[in-house]
Amino acid sequence: MATFLYKLGRFAFRRRRFVALIWVALLAVAGVGAATAASPAADSFSIPGTEAQRAFDLLDQRYPGTNADGATARVVFRAPEGESMTDPANKAAVERTVHALQSGSSQVDRVADPYTAKALSKDGRTAYAQVSYKVTGFELSDASKDALEDAAKDGRDAGLRVETGGNALQAIPETGATEVIGIAISAVVLVITFGALIAAGLPLLTALIGVGIGVSTITALSSTLDLSSTTSTLATMIGLAVGIDYALFIVSRYRAEVAEGREREEAAGRAVGTAGSAVVFAGLTVVIALVGLTVVNIPMLTKMGLAAAGTVVIAVLIALTLIPALLGFAGARALPRKARKAGKPGRAGKAGVTGEADGRDAAAGERPNMGTRWARFVLRRPIAVLLTAVIGLGVVAIPATSLELGLPDDGSQPTDTTQRKAYDLLSDGFGPGFNGPLMLVVDGRDAHAGQSVKSAAARVAKEVRGLDDVAVVTPPTFNKAGDTAMLNVVPKSKPSSVETEDLVHDIRSTADGIAQDTGARTLVTGTTAMNVDVSQKLNDALVPYLALVVGLAFLLLMVVFRSVLVPLKAALGFLLSVVAALGAVVAVFQWGWLSEVFGVEQTGPIMSMMPIFMVGVVFGLAMDYEVFLVTRMREAFVHGERPGEAVVTGFRHGARVVTAAAVIMISVFAGFIGSSDSMIKMIGFGLAIAVFFDAFLVRMAVVPAVLALLGRSAWWLPRWLQKLLPNVDVEGEGLRTQLAGTADGPDADAAREPARV
Repeated sequence: MATFLYKLGRFAFRRRRFVALIWVALLAVAGVGAATAASPAADSFSIPGTEAQRAFDLLDQRYPGTNADGATARVVFRAPEGESMTDPANKAAVERTVHALQSGSSQVDRVADPYTAKALSKDGRTAYAQVSYKVTGFELSDASKDALEDAAKDGRDAGLRVETGGNALQAIPETGATEVIGIAISAVVLVITFGALIAAGLPLLTALIGVGIGVSTITALSSTLDLSSTTSTLATMIGLAVGIDYALFIVSRYRAEVAEGREREEAAGRAVGTAGSAVVFAGLTVVIALVGLTVVNIPMLTKMGLAAAGTVVIAVLIALTLIPALLGFAGARALPRKARKAGKPGRAGKAGVTGEADGRDAAAGERPNMGTRWARFVLRRPIAVLLTAVIGLGVVAIPATSLELGLPDDGSQPTDTTQRKAYDLLSDGFGPGFNGPLMLVVDGRDAHAGQSVKSAAARVAKEVRGLDDVAVVTPPTFNKAGDTAMLNVVPKSKPSSVETEDLVHDIRSTADGIAQDTGARTLVTGTTAMNVDVSQKLNDALVPYLALVVGLAFLLLMVVFRSVLVPLKAALGFLLSVVAALGAVVAVFQWGWLSEVFGVEQTGPIMSMMPIFMVGVVFGLAMDYEVFLVTRMREAFVHGERPGEAVVTGFRHGARVVTAAAVIMISVFAGFIGSSDSMIKMIGFGLAIAVFFDAFLVRMAVVPAVLALLGRSAWWLPRWLQKLLPNVDVEGEGLRTQLAGTADGPDADAAREPARV
């Protein structure tokens, strides 16, 4: 592989105009596709194979024209103190508002009048009108949303308190200025790392090109493939982070090769042949982790993973081809100022490059860098460093034991939003469970002889009323065919409570007994039931997902490092990182610690998909640093250095660059904490803190400590396994041998030919 990538790097450097033109053309094509594509799809959420989803599908079949996927809004009215919603003036104001809602937009399907639907609280002070639309929330026009807001304003002008909730108010998430700040911090880190504006700008430029192509392609395909708005946000997040990091490693290695006296074209080839090999395998681990999300069988999660994986593939290809091409255009300007002033960039020496050529060690008469000093410190005290890091991560992980999962609803909105105010008014007026009603669907098509759906539905209603935590069971509503009934159950407890979850299980157990007697099956659905099913499905999928992703990555890392214990150490270190990150997420978003610092206005359960999503993404990113750092150690070891010396060499060459890469990735992820969407905010924080733990505690502390304790056995591989595993030559040993063999041959002059600038 190293030889092929070496040739690819030299080709891209020589044919830089052609390579750059290809990427610009791809960006233009993707941009045109995005500009001419249909509107983004709505955020649909389906869970195949669950009872809640089967019930939704049955409703679509048996109650045609109900438009179950259409947007809904609840306009909640609250009378002033001492007044009632049945007072003539208040009733007239509500009726005017209902009329305005019905006539305000052609997208309105129907509006349920509070007085006709008996949607009045017991104390008479609260009422609500249910608005159903013909289209989804993301397809609602601005005029429809304005009409909804204007109707609410009319009610307020009449002296009522009016708040609006429901998914009709959903909007595409905004990330705000913090995303720009994250990119700005990345730029500063790159300038400090490289000491040259051109070199610092290359990773940013190529990352933005890669993200532009990826996100534009997602936008162009969003309508065709039913991709949600969150899909492109995640692709941007991952694409920016890995795009900058992968380019950083290629540029850094290129400058190191130039500093050792090689001509620029040769340096570009060697950089892509060595660091590029690590980029390929690091990218593969991320792709495996993201594509592996398909095993969970949640379409939204699958599409997010596949789209982000596609963006990672683009980032890898850009690092291997566009980076050497742009290095050709940059010429000597990609080198540090001291190297350019020396007039002979090929002999830049230790003044040149990011600590990569800053000497062979103090033994060679050169000052050790921070990476060298830190590695030697760990080698002297491996047990103390290991215990400190592991215990520290363990303490941070403690809150994860209190993890509560849920799906976001209006109750998780900031308290100053109208959605949250409507949620609270409904809870106060109708009870905590009113915001999370359960829907029961009684299917009587296969009922036993002599049994009817009416009798089955009546029995279901009677027995469910007798269960604990049930506040209200509505009378059944039958479809036109008379073979299906629908009932609503309002719990006494709030939607995200353990009591409501237990109620879902109790109703299902009761329904199973009724089905055995009558043959009519009863399905439980609704947002709360869907949440229960999602949590269960994700819990069931976690172990198979871990086995698949960790297993494949373990095999891949065995191929890369030619070792059994190094991949095992990498996987165990990842588990420390992800559990600690989950603990931090629980502490901030569920417990409310430092919530003001991170802009968390409302605490609550952690998004159900967060654990498995973090496992996938963090595993892929964690393996990035493992590959980049340990590959240099492996390279030194196979060249004859002792295990301890190899660890020091790996840190001497890689610690500063890995540190810069981690700071950049943390900055990019942290930039999404400013998102208006609670899910994006949580993902950004979780990934940022996970990268911090993994890069600085696991890879920089646990990894060298474990390698120091294992010694030579860390690189042990059974002979029979050596024969089975392919030799991909990530360290470039075969490349060096080949180049050394031709150094005085007929290709020597070509290898030393001055690069064209």
